[in-house]
Amino acid sequence: MNRIMIVGAPGSGKSTLARKIGEATGLPVFHMDHIHWKSGWIERSRSDKINLAQEIEARERWIFEGGLSSTFDTRAERAELIIWLDFHILLRLWRVFARTVRSFGKTRPDLPDGCPEKFSLEFYHFIIRTNGRSRARIKKLLAEFSDTPSQRFSSVAAIDRWLEIVNRQGLSAS
Repeated sequence: MNRIMIVGAPGSGKSTLARKIGEATGLPVFHMDHIHWKSGWIERSRSDKINLAQEIEARERWIFEGGLSSTFDTRAERAELIIWLDFHILLRLWRVFARTVRSFGKTRPDLPDGCPEKFSLEFYHFIIRTNGRSRARIKKLLAEFSDTPSQRFSSVAAIDRWLEIVNRQGLSAS
């Protein structure tokens, strides 16, 4: 397995899971936030984001995590596995808060240099406002690409069990 697409709403653990799978498989990991943002929390244009995402999608090997639903279809067409992290909104809000406290003022590895972690009420509002739409989009994606193997996780324990299998047997056996 050479191409894994990971989707889910903010705070679901996409970046962490991508890194863990990358460590277990040697696949290169790509974070959508590196595409979405430039240094200083400057958002790229939509066309730049789509072009950069398509450059990654065209590669032979990747773990590509994150949103930008306008590229879901092209990414899913190339993916050999789609993983959906589907966690409750309250848990995700807590995780975003905890990660902000833990990393405040520092740049996380899934963000470009010059994007230090900060509190943003606008981001929390975004999470709440888009919760239903995000889930509906991902459900639609999985229905449209039902021939592509997929995993839906809604508990950390299920992810941990799956990662144990991946670490022991590789992805083909999962």
